[in-house]
Amino acid sequence: MDLVWRAQQVHREHFDANEIQRSTLISVKTGGCSEDCGYCSQSARNKTELEREKLMPVEDVVAAAKAAQAKGASRFCMGAAWRGPKEKDLEPVLEMIREVKALGLQTCVTLGMLREGQAEKLADAGLDYYNHNLDTAAEFYGQVITTHTQQDRIDTIGEVRKAGINVCSGGIIGMGESRKNRAALIVQLANLNPAPESVPINNLVAIPGTPMAAAKGVDNFEFVRTIAAARITMPTSFVRLSAGREAMSDELQALCFMAGANSMFYGDRLLTTGNPDVDRDEALFAKLGLRPI
Repeated sequence: MDLVWRAQQVHREHFDANEIQRSTLISVKTGGCSEDCGYCSQSARNKTELEREKLMPVEDVVAAAKAAQAKGASRFCMGAAWRGPKEKDLEPVLEMIREVKALGLQTCVTLGMLREGQAEKLADAGLDYYNHNLDTAAEFYGQVITTHTQQDRIDTIGEVRKAGINVCSGGIIGMGESRKNRAALIVQLANLNPAPESVPINNLVAIPGTPMAAAKGVDNFEFVRTIAAARITMPTSFVRLSAGREAMSDELQALCFMAGANSMFYGDRLLTTGNPDVDRDEALFAKLGLRPI
């Protein structure tokens, strides 16, 4: 109770406690990723039933962005299942950013690891946020991913910062990590210089065919503790409820908002996993008196 109270105090010092930022996330290129991330349905190494798809046409992405905006989203996030974008793939993504930005939405992409010069191109196209999660604590990272290091991710965040783009970086809870690992992840995020402007906290969705399929997850109150720790240590960041929200009760989500979460993924899908439908979210906002930012 003391932890949640402290988190709520910190939250109210920097934000309107009754406002929630809503983001919509779509997969613009699904499946076939070369990396071995143990939680991911899109890794070519994991035996999931996901079909590999080509990059979406720009006009289809813009149509999805317009639909998200009409439902109340203020940020539109586009994800591509790559280790990192090739130059030939980057140009259509730049066009997506320009077109979505022209609608008046904030733009965010997650494209994997960036090479030198690519972040500058994204910045020139008007990108607002780049998502690249640290995923888990450094000492636990090798038990989740072996095809790249966490330092590779930190290097990409450095490229994004250099280009003047806001950073969206968080992690995944419930992969078998200890409480100490969860605390260490929050410490790593808070000590990025500066801390990420947006911090997505994902509650693992255990997907059949992935190495994490049998993961037991974490106790609900442990998840809330993680949200509160993120809020206290990153007082001016948006802390976002991300994957796993479909399985959360209204009461658990309300407790997360009390603990300082003030952003959420909004819409029926998150890349390849489900998300609460918009009507359910609208009903929850009405019960709690929450307003969109």
